[in-house]
Parts: sequence; C-alpha cells; structure tokens
Amino acid sequence: MSVTLTPQVEDQIRHWVDSGQYPDADAVLRQALRLLEEQEQRRERLRAELQPAVEQAERGELIDFTPERFEEIKQRAIDGARQGKPVRDAVKP
Repeated sequence: MSVTLTPQVEDQIRHWVDSGQYPDADAVLRQALRLLEEQEQRRERLRAELQPAVEQAERGELIDFTPERFEEIKQRAIDGARQGKPVRDAVKP
C-alpha cells in the first residue's frame, strides 16, 4: 500500500518521533489506528446503549426533560456515587 501524506501530517508524525514518544513513523500510525479502533468500538457500544431509547421514542414513550427531571437524574447519580455504585461506560464523559 502506498499512502501520500500532506506536509502537515508528515510534520505531525515527525514531531511525535522527534519528541521521543515513538521510535518511528510506523509506531505513530499504529497508535493512531489503535485509537481509531477504540473510538469506533465505543461508538458501537453507545449505539447499542441508545437503541432501547430510540425504540421507546418510536413508540411515543417519551418523558419531558425539564429542569426538575434533570435535578432528579443528577441526584440519583450523586447518590449512586456515594454508595459506590459503578458508572456505566455509556454515561462517562
């Protein structure tokens, strides 16, 4: 495979190698691809987590999102954290 890189991308790769964080351009690209794969896997997990909500919305089973509802959700999260309950990956920033 042959790839043509813009001068800006070449400069970025050179920066990472010159900084000593990566031994060569290949290592930089492998890391970039690994991170892209992780991002795609996270996106797929989020889609799966959201699917039940999409189906509920399609059935018209919606709940109004009001400031009071937001405070209720926030308080439940705070209470859960105080009780040591784990936070699902889908809701982590």
